[in-house]
Amino acid sequence: MSGIIQLKQGKIQDLMIIIAPVISVLIILFADFDPENRKITTTFAIAVLMAIWWITEAVPLAVTALIPVVLFPLFGIVDGKTVSALYFNHVIFLFIGGFLMAFAMERWNLHRRIALRILILFGVSPGRILMGFMLATSILSMWMSNTATAMMMVPIAFSIILKLEESLGKINTEKYAVGLLLAVAYSASIGGIATLVGTPPNLSLVRISAIIFPEMPEISFGDWFIFALPVTVILFLAAWLLLYLMYKPKEGWKNVTIDEFRNEYKQLGKTSFEEKVVSVLFGLLILFWIFRTEINIQSIRIPGWESLFKNPSYINDGTVAIFFSLLLFMIPSKTQKGEKLMNWEIAHKIPWGIVLLFGGGFALAQGFVDSGLSVWFGEKLASLGSVEPMVLTFANVTLISFLTELTSNVATTEMILPVAAGLAMVIKLNPLLLMIPATLAASMAFMLPVATPPNAIIFGTNRIRVIDMVKTGILLNLLSIIIITLVMYFWGTAVFGIDVAIFPDWAVAAK
Repeated sequence: MSGIIQLKQGKIQDLMIIIAPVISVLIILFADFDPENRKITTTFAIAVLMAIWWITEAVPLAVTALIPVVLFPLFGIVDGKTVSALYFNHVIFLFIGGFLMAFAMERWNLHRRIALRILILFGVSPGRILMGFMLATSILSMWMSNTATAMMMVPIAFSIILKLEESLGKINTEKYAVGLLLAVAYSASIGGIATLVGTPPNLSLVRISAIIFPEMPEISFGDWFIFALPVTVILFLAAWLLLYLMYKPKEGWKNVTIDEFRNEYKQLGKTSFEEKVVSVLFGLLILFWIFRTEINIQSIRIPGWESLFKNPSYINDGTVAIFFSLLLFMIPSKTQKGEKLMNWEIAHKIPWGIVLLFGGGFALAQGFVDSGLSVWFGEKLASLGSVEPMVLTFANVTLISFLTELTSNVATTEMILPVAAGLAMVIKLNPLLLMIPATLAASMAFMLPVATPPNAIIFGTNRIRVIDMVKTGILLNLLSIIIITLVMYFWGTAVFGIDVAIFPDWAVAAK
């Protein structure tokens, strides 16, 4: 059956390689959205081409992301020098630095030690094991790729599942095993939204908002963490409760002990010099990220360390990420003579395809701005200006949450954010009220195996049916939509200094 599906999908992709450009050419030839500005129609046609190829993956996502490098200069939308520069910037360096630190943790098994330590701490009852796995996965996915986190946690989960089957029988643990595997996938996505480096859509927001609104105050790592951590905590607790109620065993466990976790932990041996150094650097990186800029929430004010420098505006989160990454290549290993904590053989595994995908989104956003397409979209949706802002945000989050079930979360974010910005400018609503929830929603894909890599990984264990994922995921999707909307209005407005009734000056200047 899967072979037939893949064959059909391959045929669709082959067709879209031809159909998508034809549609774009027809739009350019026969549509005229603004007679005084042909760039709007042309940019829309290019965006349609990219959207179709991104959604169908007719060609690799990263390859589609390179389209603006060719077509924007040819059609006079953005010059070649400007569009090329968008593919490598401080946000990309933040991403690279985060990945290098994650690779160092993986190389010296620090991530596994952290995960097992949390599981030992929580204990072995059904609810506690579920909580321990989810907490370990969430914490790691704040700093590591959610794919890598899920890949690391699934074998640990399987060892526990097999141990439970030994002690209690496969029939008695089958249902709980499904819940445990779902917990790994869901918490990998939930943990990722807490930090800028945790999931790619967050970084897309930072750069795209800066492109569209050059005078907007920076969304720093610290600002985002303070805002998003409560979202993560609430979603985490909601997911844990939902999974526990749906998949808890009918009877309590009597023959299960914590020895399984302890034995695995003992196999890691004593904490090595490299683990200690990487953990110190990791901790310092987090602190330097969080406290780089001034933290100012209502009457609470904590000055940022960047103010100690002559030109604090020259420093950004990418600067910090690369500084600590450089140290990884300089500090020698004691276990492996002649080696450093990090080497290029490991570092070159950075997912450069995602880097190009970021760049394509940034370039598309620049095209939306320079051509006037984002404002045009906003004008067409201007009738939504009479809708209550919270209702508008709720509808926006709902749309993206379900759209990202079928498309790449990065591609979804990078297609939607310029449109959301244009709408906000026309209806005179603070753009962050639409853009931030949309970004969070892009990571809330819990229903289908194709929605996120963690979902695909646990589905690949052959222990989970699609119906299991759908019936649990749709409930978690709905909960996440409500939680994101409410937290944005009752906490996000305070963190980012948003007055719902005021259209900010930096948004006015963008026009």
